[in-house]
Amino acid sequence: MKDLKKRWSTKTPTFWKKVQKIGIIAGTIGGIIVASPVALPALLVSASGYLLLAGTVTATLSQLTVEPVD
Repeated sequence: MKDLKKRWSTKTPTFWKKVQKIGIIAGTIGGIIVASPVALPALLVSASGYLLLAGTVTATLSQLTVEPVD
């Protein structure tokens, strides 16, 4: 747990920050579609659930990525 805490607070590399932003955007779009009060086709709601999951996992894992130590 100490290692995870350390990784979470260290600086994220530039490439992974971009990946993180894409994950946040994907998760937000998926969450908006899932929580939409309008009746949508089941396929769209199901796909947006996967988009929400993929976005949150991508954003979280990219936050834990750190610069390699030489």
